[in-house]
Amino acid sequence: MHTSLCVYFALLACAEAWTPIVVKNVTQLGPQVSPDVTRVSRDGGYSVLLEDRIIWLYDDTECLDLSGKQLSFVSNTASYAKDPNKNISMLQDFGVEAVGREKKSGQTDYAILADKTVGTGGWIDFSDDELYFNKEQKGKERVAIWPGTSPTPYSLSKALLFAPLVYVDSKPQNPSKQYQARGMTLIGVSTSSNGPVAKRQGDLIIWGTEVAYGGFSSLFGYTSTANPQDLEKRDVYLFGITDAGLQLARARAEVLTDFSKYRFWDPVGLEFINTPPKLEEKDYRKIYLPGSFTYGNIFFSPYFHTFIMVYFNKFVDSTFRIRYLDLNNPVGDDPFWPKRGKHGQGIAPEDIEALVKYAWSPEQELYKSPPGKGGFNYAGMAHPEYFNRHYFASSLYPKGTLASQRRNPWYGSKTVSEKEAGGDGKHLLLSWTSQLRGGLNSGIYQVRLAKVEFDTIPDNPDGIFPSAAASSSMPTHIAGKYCRQCANFNRQRRAKCTTALGTGIVASAGMVGVVVRTVAAADYVRLGVQDVVRILVRKPQHRDGLQETESSWVYRVQAWDVSTPPLETIQTE
Repeated sequence: MHTSLCVYFALLACAEAWTPIVVKNVTQLGPQVSPDVTRVSRDGGYSVLLEDRIIWLYDDTECLDLSGKQLSFVSNTASYAKDPNKNISMLQDFGVEAVGREKKSGQTDYAILADKTVGTGGWIDFSDDELYFNKEQKGKERVAIWPGTSPTPYSLSKALLFAPLVYVDSKPQNPSKQYQARGMTLIGVSTSSNGPVAKRQGDLIIWGTEVAYGGFSSLFGYTSTANPQDLEKRDVYLFGITDAGLQLARARAEVLTDFSKYRFWDPVGLEFINTPPKLEEKDYRKIYLPGSFTYGNIFFSPYFHTFIMVYFNKFVDSTFRIRYLDLNNPVGDDPFWPKRGKHGQGIAPEDIEALVKYAWSPEQELYKSPPGKGGFNYAGMAHPEYFNRHYFASSLYPKGTLASQRRNPWYGSKTVSEKEAGGDGKHLLLSWTSQLRGGLNSGIYQVRLAKVEFDTIPDNPDGIFPSAAASSSMPTHIAGKYCRQCANFNRQRRAKCTTALGTGIVASAGMVGVVVRTVAAADYVRLGVQDVVRILVRKPQHRDGLQETESSWVYRVQAWDVSTPPLETIQTE
């Protein structure tokens, strides 16, 4: 099914205009298929390309017979894409065992890792103390290891993954305590002829009292431009989710197992510091990227020539969001990082320092995935190894490799061929977990796929993306008058209407107090060194007899200076 989409939702950052990403169409590709297993229910769906094999990783995995009887249940599993060019949805599972016969059909049942249990692990092994805890709890509580995000390649054959260890209470007195973070463990990921390989790098690297760095995404690249003598060394940038947004830590690749060697981004001082922020930090001035996040990843797009972020937020609306690193909006005045990228000449996939030198674009809706019968979708992820021959950074190839040979194979050719694609990264594979049947302990889950095609990027002499500004044909707000276009009774003196004609919503820092519509709640956008715009939620409004829906919610813009308390608080009616 093709859905025509033009996503033009935006917040204009001060005087710096920005360009929305436009989606040309979306093609639903259906569920992933595991032909080696009788019936599988699993969630997650993360991936990495290593040695010409695409590894898919999953969280809890349950195998069932045709009548719904459980055959096996483990904490995590991994598969290979069976033939990603012929059938992008087909998987090759490992650890599959025959576990009995169907009484009616006489067919043999097959399950993944049937010799293990939910208490003894899965693809990623448990440590002795974790096994002991699970044995003592006898199913009431358990330790689980869930991949949570896609691994990060640090060579053509190896990748790293920060995976959360989670306490799971099957029957919690307080539902909010069903899942409690114990911390993050580091997993080495590689391939073999017998299936994907996972190797724990010690026990807990990051304790549950800290931000879960790496749990959202990790990137491997060059060290700081201030240290040219370290060109052979590499940093890892680790992004973790908090209630207030994303936080960022940095560590040298060789000391990833030593949390004391990590450094933490300070948005106020615009530098990495030794002291980690508090997990419960709510001051948005001290958050790397304020906002709402649950699942997602960050990666370099060869099509957009910058880093992009694809994710789900905390709205249970099954919607993918997207942002890009805006190279026309530098943070600070670092001469290495002016407008248009490093030295004004763009950036490469290894230039991860750009992630603290430029601002992220405002949040846009990318694609609303269709929910299953059991409720909302979750675990939304992007998979940039498909439809892209530049998945690996050039520096990951062996020295002496010709530039023309620093390319991985094209994957997904039956879905869209390289010749017809229009460029690496113009098409992007998405996955999400669909709830076929909801329930805390009785749910059945399915990972589903879709392909997004981005629209052509217009020519732009001023940078990676063309400039965009609010339409000059917008009506003007006059204090005390009602604006038909945005349905707002205005208190502000003359200002342009915040509703662009036929395109969606725009706003700017100068429009403090102006009502904006259909904006994601609690979205915060940094507008340079000192200014932040905050979108404040108002209760849904009944207008003209319409039902209260998310699309009818009303929001207001609030701005404040980093060095002072909020300059103005808008009271809702």
